[in-house]
Amino acid sequence: MESYLALIMFVTVCLVLLSGYPVALSLAGTALGFALIGSSTGHFDTDFLQALPSRLYGIMGNETLIAVPLFIFMGIMLERSRVAEGLLETMAALFGSLRGGLGISVTLVGMLLAASTGIIGATVVTMGLLSLPTMLRRGYDPAVACGTICASGTLGQIIPPSIVLVLLGDVLSSAYQQAQLDMGIFSPETVSVGDLFAGALIPGLMLVGMYLIYIFAVAWLKPGSMPALPTEEINNNSERSLTVRVIYVLMPPLLLIVAVLGSIMGGLATPTEAASVGAMGAILLAVFSGEFSLSRLRDVMQSTTRVTSMVFLIFIGASIFSLVFRGFGGDEAVREILTGLPGGVFGAMLVVMLLMFLLGFILDFIEITFVVVPIVGPILLAMGLDPVWLGIMIAINLQTSFLTPPFGFALFYLRGVAPAEVSTLQIYKGVVPFIFIQVLALCAIAYWPAIATWLPKQIY
Repeated sequence: MESYLALIMFVTVCLVLLSGYPVALSLAGTALGFALIGSSTGHFDTDFLQALPSRLYGIMGNETLIAVPLFIFMGIMLERSRVAEGLLETMAALFGSLRGGLGISVTLVGMLLAASTGIIGATVVTMGLLSLPTMLRRGYDPAVACGTICASGTLGQIIPPSIVLVLLGDVLSSAYQQAQLDMGIFSPETVSVGDLFAGALIPGLMLVGMYLIYIFAVAWLKPGSMPALPTEEINNNSERSLTVRVIYVLMPPLLLIVAVLGSIMGGLATPTEAASVGAMGAILLAVFSGEFSLSRLRDVMQSTTRVTSMVFLIFIGASIFSLVFRGFGGDEAVREILTGLPGGVFGAMLVVMLLMFLLGFILDFIEITFVVVPIVGPILLAMGLDPVWLGIMIAINLQTSFLTPPFGFALFYLRGVAPAEVSTLQIYKGVVPFIFIQVLALCAIAYWPAIATWLPKQIY
């Protein structure tokens, strides 16, 4: 009976979230409500809730999670410093003479913003506001333009340093240790956020390459859907020479990315220390671009505080939810279901990926990371899966979910800023080829796990 209550509780929290209640309060409120029902009917032992203070203390004292507000600060500061605008203008000048040049520019800028801000919603909205009107004005097919912007904007899910990977790395580290303890290994190995960053680098760049190949193919097969910019517009766009503009606009963000990722992968700094380098570098970049002021710094700090508070409140709500879920024996029920599926590890992994894909329609990556991964992670890892590979598969799977009609988050972000003449159907149509690209990438990484695991092994 208890295991059924756990599964009913999971379905209930999804329904509560769909009704629009705040995520953290929905998780905690639903869990405490079911705990009360279970306690009154004799199906739940309230002693499980006594572990809550130690869990909350563990969250507050977790040094890895200090990287979260620092990376959020870095991303918001760069967003407010008009870095995206300068990058888009420069890239358009660099590739605008080619058919599909604006599409190439949006993809490359999306990659750079993913590596420097890591905030999906902000990237999609920023590029939608800056590049979509220009692409439409220059004769781009609305569907192709919208699909390129949405797909490029979600690269922040997988390209490090991503907030998604920081949170996922911390949760997977705990799940990996628990899985090893369950297998009787009492000197467990660990997996770090740095491992996940290294594992995500090649798959992230592979996705960018696949996007570019698709854009080149469309520009070649349907030249009318992605025309080149007029030469006079490229030449007259700025008084500076193109080389100077590229160095002036492109080098500072690249140096910042190299400083953050290079310090982590070179073993010179932990992700938390590298995040502080990134936050300071973002301030210097804002000063360098002339966009820094005390009022802007105050706004960035307030936004950082709001987002960070939301993340940690969800973390606390998810901790209450997972405690009650385990108290009902939900983890054992999930283990029995996954281990009893036909196909063994493959069948279990396929079902989990499908479940996360569907949950990505109604839950953000934070909720899925904090609620679902702690439940299924130890079970899958105990079945012999590599934690880095599993983390990359989850990240790309959620990225695909956020692109998929009719509920993908990226589609809603773009719909909110797209001109009225762009229909929702055109946005849906534009992302379909990129969804196939994402699925192809997932299949490739599933078939060749070394795409995700080779680099971490070489570095660490």
